[in-house]
Amino acid sequence: MKGIYKLAVVGVGKIARDQHLPAIAAQPGFELVACASRNASVDRVRNYRDIDALLAAEPSIDAVSLCAPPQVRYAQALAALEAGKHVMLEKPPGASVSEVAALQEIAQAHGCTLFASWHSRAASAVEPAREWLAKDAGAIRSVEVRWKEDVRRWHPGQQWIWEPGGLGVFDPGINALSIVTRVLPHEIALRGATLTTPSDTSTPIAAELDCVATNGAPVRAVFDWRHGPVEEWDIDIDTDAGRLSMREGGKRLSIAGKEIDLGREREYPALYEQFHALIETKASDVDVRPLRLVADAFLNGRRVETEAFGR
Repeated sequence: MKGIYKLAVVGVGKIARDQHLPAIAAQPGFELVACASRNASVDRVRNYRDIDALLAAEPSIDAVSLCAPPQVRYAQALAALEAGKHVMLEKPPGASVSEVAALQEIAQAHGCTLFASWHSRAASAVEPAREWLAKDAGAIRSVEVRWKEDVRRWHPGQQWIWEPGGLGVFDPGINALSIVTRVLPHEIALRGATLTTPSDTSTPIAAELDCVATNGAPVRAVFDWRHGPVEEWDIDIDTDAGRLSMREGGKRLSIAGKEIDLGREREYPALYEQFHALIETKASDVDVRPLRLVADAFLNGRRVETEAFGR
């Protein structure tokens, strides 16, 4: 019989309210018992100001889902793992690749599950695309990614995205990278990047990545936060058997000109099902390839200054 685990959510912001809390309510394997947030609370559960207060008052919780910005997530995850709690990380899993590697080692030492979640990998198009590319596509010739949206719509008033560790336009762009690294049957290496950065921010508002797959196919990505009013979240993969296209962030899929029926969308419920399965099997899932590509872009990218964002 599958277990029911007592769960706490840390960081009650927009993503937690819009996605995590409804998904947890629909997952019978978890019981939400507490939340921790500096400026928010959740009805019908116990609420605390920070994770230290939560862990001290709630020794019986089994797992913690961390939804706070990435700059503070390492300390939160460390506290939870050292208290023997299973941990789910909202994307990106940390502010640096080394942080996540350290957490993985700590989780293993304490016998805890660590789940670095990538919600876009649970989009309906991803697994059908992965299967077709592995079995029926033949050689992959090129990959083009266009991930464009309006930052003022999706991150209104959020300062953390512009600070070191906040990723800037890579906050949404890493969703595209999480899909590409999942569906391609080849690894990807970054060759160069251009980071367009406002004069008053530390992170870019737009970026262009020039990558190559291990089979030699070019992989190019354009991310832009100055786009609107309609978002563009598209990936095109040209193969010997035709073009595979994912639209609307992975909600739609066409292969060689034919639209594929995908069924209903259920990204976050699927993540919590996966988290539950990992706990049940005493396993972890920590894939840092999307974050590594972003880190490589910051390491090797050419910074181009643009006009102030004017927050």
